[in-house]
Amino acid sequence: QVQLVESGGGLVQAGGSLRLSCAVSGIIVSTDAMAWYRQAPGKQRELVARIFRGAWTNYANSVKGRFTISRDNAKNTVYLQMNSLKPEDTAVYYCQTGSYWGQGTQVTVSS
Repeated sequence: QVQLVESGGGLVQAGGSLRLSCAVSGIIVSTDAMAWYRQAPGKQRELVARIFRGAWTNYANSVKGRFTISRDNAKNTVYLQMNSLKPEDTAVYYCQTGSYWGQGTQVTVSS
């Protein structure tokens, strides 16, 4: 059974940082593309960042230079380091691979 469990969300002031974690079981993160999405109230879910099997990454234009996706193969965990956070980054953040999604973690950035 595949499970993705996010953690690390919270309330932070603009300009601050957070690191989200996605603990994965049932699949091996190094062999599958892993992604972070987010959904703000009243908006569609959007791709934030993705890391591919060969460690190649891509990012939404809105987060380039501020967010970094990475993975720890030994811990089978994917991370999203978020720096220089802005109020518009406020959303529920989801971990995803294939047809599997985590439950989400709330990130709120105050101005």
